[in-house]
Amino acid sequence: MSVVWMTTFSSYSATVPNITCHPWGRFRLNEMYRPGDVVFGGLFDVHYLTVFPDLSFTSEPEQPRCERFQYAQTMAFTIEEINRDPSLLPNITLGYHLYDNCMKLAVAFRAAMALISGTGGTFSDLGCTGQPPVLGIVGDPGSTHSIAISRVLGLFRVPLVSYFATCSCLSNKREFPSFFRTIPSDAFQVKAMIQILQRFQWTWVGLVVSDDDYGLYAARAFHEEMSQFGCVAFHMVLPRDNSRAEVHRIVATILRSTARVIVVFSTSSYLLPLADELIVQQVKGRQWIASEAWTTSPAFHTSQLLPFLGGTLGIAIRRGEILGLREFLFHLRLDSRPENNMVTMFWKETFGCQFQQLAAGNDNQTCTKKEDLGTANSVYSDVSNLRAAYNVYKAVYALAHALHSLLSCEHEKGPFAGNTCAELHTLQPWQLLYYLARVNFTTHYGDQVSFDENGDALAIYDVMNWQAAPDGTIQAVTVGTYDEAIPGTDKLTLDSDRIFWNFESNTPPRSVCSEPCPPGTRRTPRKGEPVCCFDCLPCADGEVSNTTDSSECYRCPPDFWSNEAGDSCDPKLVEFLSFEEPLGVCLTVTSLLGVCVCLAVFLVFARHRSTPVVRANNSELSFLLLLALALCFLCAVLFIGQPQQWTCQLRHVVFGLAFALCISCILVKTIVVVMAFRATLPDNNVMRWFGAAQQRGTVVVFTAVQASICVVWLTTAPPMPYKNIHYQKSRIIWECTMGSVVGCGCVLGYIGLLAGVCFLLAFLARKLPDNFNEAKFITFSMFVFCAVWITFVPAYVSSPGKYTVAVEIFAILASSFGLLVAIFVPKLYIILLHPEKNTKKAMMGRPTSKT
Repeated sequence: MSVVWMTTFSSYSATVPNITCHPWGRFRLNEMYRPGDVVFGGLFDVHYLTVFPDLSFTSEPEQPRCERFQYAQTMAFTIEEINRDPSLLPNITLGYHLYDNCMKLAVAFRAAMALISGTGGTFSDLGCTGQPPVLGIVGDPGSTHSIAISRVLGLFRVPLVSYFATCSCLSNKREFPSFFRTIPSDAFQVKAMIQILQRFQWTWVGLVVSDDDYGLYAARAFHEEMSQFGCVAFHMVLPRDNSRAEVHRIVATILRSTARVIVVFSTSSYLLPLADELIVQQVKGRQWIASEAWTTSPAFHTSQLLPFLGGTLGIAIRRGEILGLREFLFHLRLDSRPENNMVTMFWKETFGCQFQQLAAGNDNQTCTKKEDLGTANSVYSDVSNLRAAYNVYKAVYALAHALHSLLSCEHEKGPFAGNTCAELHTLQPWQLLYYLARVNFTTHYGDQVSFDENGDALAIYDVMNWQAAPDGTIQAVTVGTYDEAIPGTDKLTLDSDRIFWNFESNTPPRSVCSEPCPPGTRRTPRKGEPVCCFDCLPCADGEVSNTTDSSECYRCPPDFWSNEAGDSCDPKLVEFLSFEEPLGVCLTVTSLLGVCVCLAVFLVFARHRSTPVVRANNSELSFLLLLALALCFLCAVLFIGQPQQWTCQLRHVVFGLAFALCISCILVKTIVVVMAFRATLPDNNVMRWFGAAQQRGTVVVFTAVQASICVVWLTTAPPMPYKNIHYQKSRIIWECTMGSVVGCGCVLGYIGLLAGVCFLLAFLARKLPDNFNEAKFITFSMFVFCAVWITFVPAYVSSPGKYTVAVEIFAILASSFGLLVAIFVPKLYIILLHPEKNTKKAMMGRPTSKT
């Protein structure tokens, strides 16, 4: 770029010879100068701006007055130290040309242009040949200033090494190719602040920024980083013109907000009106987080601000030590040369005096030039907290090391066109820029200095806490560090015990929009509000959240269910009809009672087996029926207890066979009744073909059919135990699956077929003569049997869990007791209570003879 520039102006000067340019007027810039073989420029905030000049351009503006000086003197000290160092730039004398920017962009830009173009009274060398006035510039401290100046210096590849400009936008090498800095970028400062917020779990914070590039770019980066962790409750911009109404509105927003933590990215000049308003409105109970631009500013370390800003946590530039600087500052001497008027102004403002030629008619005392700086109470001589000054020290050394490498180039091994090296009398800024990007050295105090591909320095900060000093003012105390070189994600080291919290409890405040959701709940956002504002909803049944502030609930595994708190999955309750619970005990006792009753009836019938009542209608069928009923009662016990593979198969097989045998016996008895009636008719000997052997065979055949169905069912798709987790989600219901619905249907259908045929025949034979009245009892027993099982169907379907099995057992017991009572109780009544009716004559219906 510089070659093109030089060529263009060389051709221009050739066409327009003998032209001499004269400036219209001279800018009154505050400066310091020291000649040398190579001169470095400097732009400094020497002091705070105290006057806002009129920039209407209708008259010459009033020059701002300035009041601080230490940073510029630090550069002068560093130049002198390098000149005394025989190992660095031997036989080369460095000089400097420093300007005060007075914290105004216009002044800073004028000074930068003066550094790269010179300040002579005339300018005739339009070819721009020879060595430029300065080879590199230290400064400017302001981000906005650096952006404007770097855009111009970048065109000529003049290195600009800032010691205080932190805007992350300056890391863009495409826009700012010649910009470097010894202070970390705001991108790292924002990360440091975010880690402080994370450490104390402050997710709801306010943001206040200055209306300049420093504040606006920092705000953008802060929003991006904060969105991954928390929310910004409000975002306010400090006014450029210190508008009281706007500052009042900002304070009103702070008081109205529920955020207890406020992050401020601003320079001191923007923030001072807000600090004054905090005192006026007595704003307390807020935790302030300060950016590096005002963390260590003495303007805020007053006793008036202690109740309001005390406890502030801030990010500060790494503190350093510069040996010999204090003595150098004290040995400052006046220089009458115009290019050193900065020293003259400092001397007058420090001691409040005037020089002799200006003292006439002035109430101020006359400067003797022998005043002792050691007696002056000012920040100028305070070297106990060197932060920005230490960055100035490193910036000057970076330029010096780059120049040393440039002049140490070996002939024909240089990095430039044709492997050439630079010559001292023809040095160009772009040559220095090449080596500056590759600088890597360690200062006398052990700090490494190098630049990454963006021109940024290694990021390391001190974390400061504003505490009460012995004199009642505020002092910034180091309570931790943030170091990007620390491996891992947590780069913050903090001594929490040393932090002063400006609250009654002396503990960190809570600053959240919504309290974290406890385990067992989940976050649900509030409509129209930031994501940090939410409600906590309990997890649904079967879902849990075992962490605080969970965004969703997680479903438990199939065999587990959520506890009452909803924070853990417990094994589901296993439900089945057990022998230990009262219902299981009652059903078991009832089943065994039925077996005992059957056994008792069997014994009574066995004892009276020769009586007509027992012998009537085939006593063998009665004994077989009692055995079948006992099996029906016993099969009910198989339905109790945890289902196993063998119990599931056995319970349905025994159920089917027992009831098939039972109904078969009753059906054959009904057939016998009907045939016995027909046998009494003339010329009818049907009973001859349906004797006892045929009756037994018929029962076996009917039962064998059911047995065949059961065998096919068990061999194709047998019943199996099954954990039902769908019917009642909070429990595991053990049940037996049917296996084959067709097989189960055939078993039940066959029993229903036998019962239906038996009920039909018994119903048709119910009006037979009284001596064959067993048909009435069979009809009644079949009516009870069918009624029980018809009622069973809806009850079985609607019963939950283990009560399904209980309903099935109840149906088995009820139908078995119905058959037992309806068929055998009338006979027991005769056998036990009316033995006189247990005769053949009484059974045939003949009257007994009277004696």
